[in-house]
Amino acid sequence: MNRNLFPRLIFAVAFFLAIGCTLPRLGSAGSTPTPIPAAATETFTPSPSSAELGSPENPLILALPPSASSQAAVESANLIASQFKERTGYTVVTILPDSELALVEAFQKGNAHIALLNPYAYVLAYQNETVKAAFADLKDGKSQYGAQFIARRKAGFTPFFNPLSETNADDDPAIALAQFNDRKPCWSDERSLSGYVIPFGYLQSIGISPKPAAFVEGHPTVVRSLYASGICEFGATYIDARKFPSLEDQFPDLMEQVIVIWRIPEIIPYDVFVFSSAMPQPMRDLFASSIPIIMQTTDGRAAFKTAYDIDEFQPVNDGFYAEFRALVNASAVDLALLIK
Repeated sequence: MNRNLFPRLIFAVAFFLAIGCTLPRLGSAGSTPTPIPAAATETFTPSPSSAELGSPENPLILALPPSASSQAAVESANLIASQFKERTGYTVVTILPDSELALVEAFQKGNAHIALLNPYAYVLAYQNETVKAAFADLKDGKSQYGAQFIARRKAGFTPFFNPLSETNADDDPAIALAQFNDRKPCWSDERSLSGYVIPFGYLQSIGISPKPAAFVEGHPTVVRSLYASGICEFGATYIDARKFPSLEDQFPDLMEQVIVIWRIPEIIPYDVFVFSSAMPQPMRDLFASSIPIIMQTTDGRAAFKTAYDIDEFQPVNDGFYAEFRALVNASAVDLALLIK
């Protein structure tokens, strides 16, 4: 994969500043949409300057998600950038990164200052000390979700989850999950947060070492594998993969035969809106205070939806994700391999 930082360049800041031209804006009002050349290989590099960050000579950089390549997304990002400038006084330009990993690297090199990161990218950037969490993306009013350990009832595991109250019956996961020591799990896939990384990290963090796992590609497949038995002895899924429509139709007694042993609390985040650590704290505070105001406008809310698929934000800081980061670290996964 070509991992140059931004081969599809929207704003070639360094070049235009060097020759004194006006900075172009892709997809600005009244312009003809210009496709981004697929073969573009330029790398975005700010010109060396002692100019103040956020000045026209050294603008702040708002990055779109790598997948947001539509003209509507670009125009929406431009609208957000213009709203930032209007409300903060700082110059903001927009770029489209080539990949999530390129975006993480951009924060390291000063080529990005404001962006939405997926959970893996956020953890890696946090480890590099290049970002500060500012807002959590909410889905159905929630900023985080959980996972569950499941097993076939006849396998003989003791359930520590009460399905009536939907709570764990014990406060100590080490007691409940010790029965998974040296037993074979089914995981969904190596990138799944709820179907592998967090459950495995959860076990590792309390000193439990299962046997080498079977990766069966999909949460419903984990459930199906346990129901069939013989493939693995326990597994993990999102809550509640047992209710996946095709499973209920195929196995009417599935809810009785495959039981929840323990539920991991809601600590897995959705995407994280971040600011660069290079931005001074007062500057970050100013931008953070402007976002809810922008979101209160019809155009601003529509722009965040189109550019970032965000309907609602919750203000957070890095401490909000401490337990999640700890479990990702406990899983010992290679984050760079999980970020696309």
